[in-house]
Amino acid sequence: MKTGIYLSYVGLGANLMHLSYCHQIAKKNGPVIIITLCKNLEAALSDDPLIDKVFYIDQYHKKLIDIFNLANVLKKFDLKNLLIFYPSIRLYLSAKLAGIKNIKIYNFFKKKNLHLVKAAKKLTEDFLRINNCPTETHFFVNKDKSNKIKQEYKNKFKIVIGAGSSGPTNRWGAKNFSKLINQLNKSDDYFFFLLCGPNERQIENEIISNLDKENFIPLSDKNIENLIPYLCASDMYVGNDSFGSHITSQ
Repeated sequence: MKTGIYLSYVGLGANLMHLSYCHQIAKKNGPVIIITLCKNLEAALSDDPLIDKVFYIDQYHKKLIDIFNLANVLKKFDLKNLLIFYPSIRLYLSAKLAGIKNIKIYNFFKKKNLHLVKAAKKLTEDFLRINNCPTETHFFVNKDKSNKIKQEYKNKFKIVIGAGSSGPTNRWGAKNFSKLINQLNKSDDYFFFLLCGPNERQIENEIISNLDKENFIPLSDKNIENLIPYLCASDMYVGNDSFGSHITSQ
């Protein structure tokens, strides 16, 4: 019987914020099963030996009837433990109906102003019966993949420009990134990886149209699995709070 982790978040960045806790749990209980609302998480964690499998769920998490539907899904995993990193009575009831013996979940009545790091840290500490659970971890990527990128851009200081984000209020702005790149190019020999999502090519194009030098490549046409080695092979990240910042920091 295995240990499962339910991450009720759509964004890749929010899921990766919980990677340290997944790793700490896996180190004690063996590779974990992650159930998530993020469709890209499986590809992002494909090289991670501490993750048994990632199951993407795009339904059964909104309506009352979904309590029973989700319970049927959870039964298939034959879980002994389930940690739910979200305050949801519906998720808790689904886990109970699935017959999972040990369920850990956030306080139902503290959903407002929920602090993702503090809440996740405490839940993990309570489950593992430890103090001072690490909030940072290492991101696993196949060394051959990252070494190939390093070799291709050998002797270059590689900077990821994270211009994309989940919403316009989190963005620094395309013109600001263009000015920054042009200014950096006056001081030294750099190479830039332009990180924007496939739906953010307008931002990418605006940055490129204002650059004075062609020492960059856009990453918007790459899928998550092919994109991550570029992030892990880089020397610095400059950008918005997005999944790229979580991967490069780990």
